Amino acid sequence: MLILSTRRSSLVSCPVHLRIAFIQVRLLYWVEISHNRSVAQLIQHRFSGDAAVVRFHRAVDGESMAPSPDRTLPIKEDSMSQVIKKRSARAILLDGDDLVLIRRTRPGQAPYWVTVGGGIEPDDFDVEAALHREISEELGGTATNTQLVHLITDTVEGGVGVQHIFAARLGSMDLEQRTGAEFDRPERGGYEVVRVPFTAQAVKKISLMPPSLQEFITANIEAIRSVVEQPVSSA
Repeated sequence: MLILSTRRSSLVSCPVHLRIAFIQVRLLYWVEISHNRSVAQLIQHRFSGDAAVVRFHRAVDGESMAPSPDRTLPIKEDSMSQVIKKRSARAILLDGDDLVLIRRTRPGQAPYWVTVGGGIEPDDFDVEAALHREISEELGGTATNTQLVHLITDTVEGGVGVQHIFAARLGSMDLEQRTGAEFDRPERGGYEVVRVPFTAQAVKKISLMPPSLQEFITANIEAIRSVVEQPVSSA
């Protein structure tokens, strides 16, 4: 896992626009040297505001490292050829003091929980549009205050898959209006919409997939809540 951060104490005396520029440049630098140009472009397009910490999980290399100004990250030659083959958009979706999740059940398997969301389709205008479509399909709902807060990469056939994780607040929900094709396929198992208290203790008690997302949420409860209550773009 790469943790890209700025120390607020060292920037507090700078004007807000300089702090924003510094944080964005630092984000782009670490992503670029990791050879994930598409993610760098996404950050360049979507990033605005004065964020203190952004976490970027790299599951491809299976390692964790925290960059520092005086350290050069090793670049693996095989990472040069990695291509993004799959993208998805998911929401850490808050409703009041609860986290809205989907409880998945399949015959012969223990239940597990996932966040609302799914794969990006060719007709989606962008990643955020895909997220809103998924929320409509899976919940018959809408979301507000959507903010990109996390990225997860996974090894897939022929390259990598990127999960774009947003924090958002539930605007509305009508389960009778959901239209996801998976609900008409009994062999896929059950999709039960549930609410879990948005606390580290409650989230740790369930089998939330993937585990790296569970780790990110439990480590950043207050930060996520703050982003949703006061979106970066309007801060």
